[in-house]
Amino acid sequence: MHDAQVIDGLELKFNSLIGDLDERGRRRWAATEAMALGYGGVTAVAQATGLSDRTIRNGIKELQSDNPLPSGRQRRGGGGRKRLEETQLDLVDAIDRLVEPTERGDPQSPLRWTCKSLSNLQRELASKGHNVGRTKISKVLGSLGYSLQGNRKTREGTDHPDRNAQFEHIARRVRACQRGEGRPAVSVDIKKKETLGKKANVGKEYRPKGEPLEVDTHDFPDKELGKAIPYGVYDIDSNEAWVSVGISRDTGEFAVEAIRRWWRLMGKKRYKKPKRLLITADSGGSNGHRNRLWKYELQRLANQTGMIIEVCHYPPGTSKWNKIEHRLFCHITRNWRGVPLESHQVVVSLVSSTRTDAGLEVHCQLDENDYLKGRKISDAKMAEIKIKRNAFQGDWNYEIAPRQK
Repeated sequence: MHDAQVIDGLELKFNSLIGDLDERGRRRWAATEAMALGYGGVTAVAQATGLSDRTIRNGIKELQSDNPLPSGRQRRGGGGRKRLEETQLDLVDAIDRLVEPTERGDPQSPLRWTCKSLSNLQRELASKGHNVGRTKISKVLGSLGYSLQGNRKTREGTDHPDRNAQFEHIARRVRACQRGEGRPAVSVDIKKKETLGKKANVGKEYRPKGEPLEVDTHDFPDKELGKAIPYGVYDIDSNEAWVSVGISRDTGEFAVEAIRRWWRLMGKKRYKKPKRLLITADSGGSNGHRNRLWKYELQRLANQTGMIIEVCHYPPGTSKWNKIEHRLFCHITRNWRGVPLESHQVVVSLVSSTRTDAGLEVHCQLDENDYLKGRKISDAKMAEIKIKRNAFQGDWNYEIAPRQK
């Protein structure tokens, strides 16, 4: 054993160096001193520094090893505490089951979010034998594609009796595309029309202190600048999106043209000669299930691409459940917060620069076509549409096959 003078000397040296040493450096310094002292050196160094004898012995093994630790690493791979997902194998599944209420359909549905707080989830998990903190629960939820959502005013009248069944139908059709290689599924919708000009935009951005950006005191439309009409096409499987910014009117023809541009410029490159295309859309507006022009233009698209186009509409009053709302539009809004949308070019640039940590990529283009308002489709033209309605809610679920030339 070594006397108190040796231990005091070691303690003095360690305290003078500790501020400059990382974990690896402390371990190796302690190992070097212990080896220099010889018998009893590990005990003496542990007593002087407060390091465990196991740490010092690990340092000695590192110094004597023929396979030294790579530069920059503090410890060998596999060291440290295991992730909870590894020690509690059913933890992720338990969280997934808790945050997906039964009335919202299959837990594997791609249409999901959580409405439970982290504290409540932590208590429920603890009751099932899972010792996990709120920070870890939050990280797991993020990896599963959940986000914390508040209430939104989306209910319009009485719920349709097949409302939940339609959600489950859409989820099944999306999963079928995700399982089948080369079968695209997209979520489409129009974002809120934006008045162009030096108008106030919700949100804040960094600027020199005391120098806020000056904008108009009113939000009246500028007839010369007009409005921007963003219509989005979100590829559910690839997390990519296309946005057409219109300058005239939101019509069924404009909506289908946006899908056509997505297919021509993005989808066609990713999917090699698919036989079908699934579109999930709201039940109203330019892509509504009663819109004749929408169906007529989809027939033209089917003829041009040779694909069977399957459409599944969300029930009335449930537009915010559409995938594109919380996977694309919310990020676009966040990206241009506090920035006046002065022109169509500014809108296109801001939409195109939208990115997320999850890998979302957005492509955008200005659609300068003038779409006629109130364009009517006659009964004769409707009879030409090769439409097949699903046995379940055929108004909401149907497919349009290409017509042979």
